[in-house]
Amino acid sequence: MIRALDFLREFTFASVAFRLLLAMLSGGMIGLERGRKGRPAGFRTYMLVCLGAALTMLLSQYETALLETRWAALAQEIGLRTDASRFGAQVINGIGFLGAGTIIVTGRQQVKGLTTAAGLWASACMGLAVGAGFYECVFLSFILIFLCVRVFPLIDNVIHENAKVMHIYIEFESMNDVGTLINRLKSQELQIVDVDIERSREKHYPHPSATFSIHMHQRQPHSRILSSLADLDCVYTIEEI
Repeated sequence: MIRALDFLREFTFASVAFRLLLAMLSGGMIGLERGRKGRPAGFRTYMLVCLGAALTMLLSQYETALLETRWAALAQEIGLRTDASRFGAQVINGIGFLGAGTIIVTGRQQVKGLTTAAGLWASACMGLAVGAGFYECVFLSFILIFLCVRVFPLIDNVIHENAKVMHIYIEFESMNDVGTLINRLKSQELQIVDVDIERSREKHYPHPSATFSIHMHQRQPHSRILSSLADLDCVYTIEEI
C-alpha cells in the first residue's frame, strides 16, 4: 500500500491522471450532498473547484520540476527562482470571491450560504492536497468534510432545538397586532430580548413583519412556541430563523 502511494507521488502521467480523477471524485461527492438540498453550489461546482485546485498545484510542481531539469541552466543564468506555495496561496485567496457569491441575506434578515461557502473553501484546500500527492491527508480530510456536511447537521439541529434562545420571523395583519404577539409570548414566560419591526413594503412584502429574539427561562420545544403563535388569527407567516 505504501509503495503504491509512493509511486503515485511521482510526477508521471499515471500519477497526474490519478490526482485529477481523485480530486474530481472527492469534490463531487461532497458537492452531491449540497446539491440534494438545493444549494447554489452543488455537485458540479464542488467538483470543478476541487479539480481546479488540484490542477493548480500540479502546475506549480510541473514548473518546479522544469526549473530543476530542462530550464535549470537558463534559470541559473538569469537568477530565476520560484516558490511552489504561491500557486496554492492564490487559490485560497481566489476561492473567497466564489464563496462570497453563495452568501446571501434574505428579506427576513437571515444569512444563508455560509456552510456552502465554507465547503467550497475546504474543497479547494483538499484539491491542493490532492495535487501535491498528500493522499493520507486527502482521505482523512474527505471523511471529515463529508461528516461536517452530512452527519453533523443532525447534531446541529438537536442543539438548535434545545437552545434557550430563538429568533422568530412573523408576518401579521396590521401594526395593531404587535401587542397581541408580545402578550402571547409573555404568557409563555418568555423574555423578549429584541424586536425588529418592518412595515409593509408593497408587492413582495404586503404585510408588516417582525423578528423577535426571545430567551426562555426554561427549555421547551421550539415547535410549541411556534404553534402557539400560529394559532393567532392575525398571523400569516411564522418561521424560526
